[in-house]
Amino acid sequence: MTIKLGFIGFGKSANRYHLPYVSLRKNFEVKTIFDLKINEDLAKPYKEKGVNFTTDINVLLNDQEIQLVTICTPAHTHYELAKQVILAGKSVIVEKPFADTLAHAKELFELAEEKGVLITPYQNRRFDGDFLAVKQVVEQGFLGDILEVETHIDYYRPNSITHNGPKEEGSFYGLGIHTMDRMIGLFGRPEMVAYDIRNNEVNGAVDNYFDVDLHFSHQMKVKLKTNHIVASVYPRFIVHGTNGSFIKYGEDQQENDLKAGIMPDAAGFGEDSPMYYGVAKYKNANGDWIEKQIKTPLGDYGRFYDAVYDTLVNNAKPVVTKKEALTNIEILENGFTSSSPSVYKLEKEV
Repeated sequence: MTIKLGFIGFGKSANRYHLPYVSLRKNFEVKTIFDLKINEDLAKPYKEKGVNFTTDINVLLNDQEIQLVTICTPAHTHYELAKQVILAGKSVIVEKPFADTLAHAKELFELAEEKGVLITPYQNRRFDGDFLAVKQVVEQGFLGDILEVETHIDYYRPNSITHNGPKEEGSFYGLGIHTMDRMIGLFGRPEMVAYDIRNNEVNGAVDNYFDVDLHFSHQMKVKLKTNHIVASVYPRFIVHGTNGSFIKYGEDQQENDLKAGIMPDAAGFGEDSPMYYGVAKYKNANGDWIEKQIKTPLGDYGRFYDAVYDTLVNNAKPVVTKKEALTNIEILENGFTSSSPSVYKLEKEV
């Protein structure tokens, strides 16, 4: 079965994180791409493959052949556009963050259930190689019970975020959604969240810094950290357990390869350098200390689309469950409900 797919938005997100992957998959056919203004240079190779481009969103929404729509537009437009797609009777993938508030997120899920379609946030970073390495190490269990995880996405970009604007334009909504979603996918729903969200250059501007702790019931804490004024890199992941530790430097290479014009079907695409393989130090069954490199699994954002296909065709469990998606938005929204730093206690259910 081939699923016919439409796109709303044809900017960097669609061209870097979606189309290079979905174009390689024989079980998807991109039929129509809508944008308010079409970049003809970028559109040319897709037009040559028969993809239709339009500046009229109704052309896409009224096309009965299109079963699934991916929304790749600025965050403040996601809720209204997703609602339009669902009301048109189509399933929808929404770029992160897929809603601005928990109320809007719940409304979209309820509407999708009423219409019998799928809505899912595009959490492609669950298929980053660095995270897959952490997931592998945690699930194999040789670190024992996990006590603490620290995960970073840092940059040295002074004066890059100095404007006022809605919270959706800041780093916590833009990057925190990735680091948080992966940890919730791995460990479940936390009990409490402690926030420090701010702009460390311009008072009152949207945030370029966050230090957010997720506290879990089993005496475990996850620290999510982003700072746009970091000249010397941290590890991407630090994991400590009762039986050992794992440290991983270096980001996933998919984005760097795409920026260089290397496509996902090229040999060696996305492969991590051995110099950045994570290092695990742990006690084995005999009580001896073992220290070894863990080869980084190959990341592949296209696996998100594979999973969506499996959900639509075979009724498989979504990559990001409804509970996980709502928990993400709940934690994002509550980071801005009071002065920072602040603490928010989650109920058992969302």
